Amino acid sequence: MIEQVPVNNRYGAVLLLAAAAMFTADVTVLRFLNPEVPFALIVFGRSLCQLVILALWVAFRRPALFYSPRWPMLIVRGLTSLICWWFYYASFQKLDLALASTLTFTTSLFVVMMAPFVLEEKIGLRRGLTTVLGFLGVVLAGSATSLTINPGAIFGLVSAFAAAILIFQNRVMTRTEHTATIMLWIGLVATLGTFPGAVVAWTSLSVGDGLLLLAAGTLATLGMWLTVEAYRFGEASGLATFAYARIPFALIIGYFIFSEVATPSELVGATMIVICGLLANKRRKSAASNA
Repeated sequence: MIEQVPVNNRYGAVLLLAAAAMFTADVTVLRFLNPEVPFALIVFGRSLCQLVILALWVAFRRPALFYSPRWPMLIVRGLTSLICWWFYYASFQKLDLALASTLTFTTSLFVVMMAPFVLEEKIGLRRGLTTVLGFLGVVLAGSATSLTINPGAIFGLVSAFAAAILIFQNRVMTRTEHTATIMLWIGLVATLGTFPGAVVAWTSLSVGDGLLLLAAGTLATLGMWLTVEAYRFGEASGLATFAYARIPFALIIGYFIFSEVATPSELVGATMIVICGLLANKRRKSAASNA
């Protein structure tokens, strides 16, 4: 049994911001990858990297974490991750980058809408409104002004909905499972699930591409660890908006590394995202203090 920790949305927000930085670095590294490397191989490589890293950590630190009596829940968690990752990459193949990126952040809307029913969390009017405004900021930052219903858009929405389920699973499972156990089983299930696709799409990798996949897998693993830990301490609805931090991070990386100049709408959207994130996490006054 994992020791219960008190809710600390501020600490959870810090961890989630660090995770956003890791995931942004992961995507940045993958942009240097040979474009001919199939996405099935990329997902397999990242899954295998996570499995190896966590297996080594558990083996040397706490071998008991290899097993959990709640292994069926861990398998379901791993399958949810696999679905999320697969539809995520499929949507980026079908849609332009701006629209696909915007769709990934509809996860926060799903989280806020579902939190009162799934975890019985009180989101409050402020959190609800700031999450909606944060989504509008994502639309502006992504320069997406319309949503066409097509297979790619459906893939993106399925990925976002699966990601919302992952957040709730994290919040529930961290009450009884160690982060290493959760991530180890995710890596195992995702590796086994993507192996057939990787075999079919297999192509020879250069040493450079292999190292890039290794770096991306390591960054993604660290980002996931920080994400799981964030939801161990914070409420799902309270942290939902902080996932938007990937947008300003991406704008900064794009400018300094890839010479991509942000448009006015991107800057306004990024500003909205940051402000909404701060407002959504502002500490609520307790009923006692108002008495």
